Amino acid sequence: MQIDFPFGFDGRGHTAEADVDAHIRDLIEQLLLTAPGERVNRPTFGSGALQLVFAPNSDTLAAALRLGVQAGLQEWLGDLIEVTDIEVENPDSTLRLEVRYVVRRTGETRSATITR
Repeated sequence: MQIDFPFGFDGRGHTAEADVDAHIRDLIEQLLLTAPGERVNRPTFGSGALQLVFAPNSDTLAAALRLGVQAGLQEWLGDLIEVTDIEVENPDSTLRLEVRYVVRRTGETRSATITR
């Protein structure tokens, strides 16, 4: 059973489920939006992306974010996906992150985009 994120209920009042592709995208989003140290039993889980949203916008910020996301994805989701590319854009006061990956189980190429 793949639980939908954010947690919710379906029309029958049961825990909402997601298909495999949506579940993997939800896992990526959870990793990107979780700060390291935020989870009690997994202190290294997360990417720190939200902390960088408040940092001065620069190419250095984009490079630091790319490295942090790559490391987090390899450590926590490496058995589910193979990351092929991470693109970080930082126009004005926005941070846009696109992760392109291959689902190991099916071999299909997918992408996930987060904008803050």
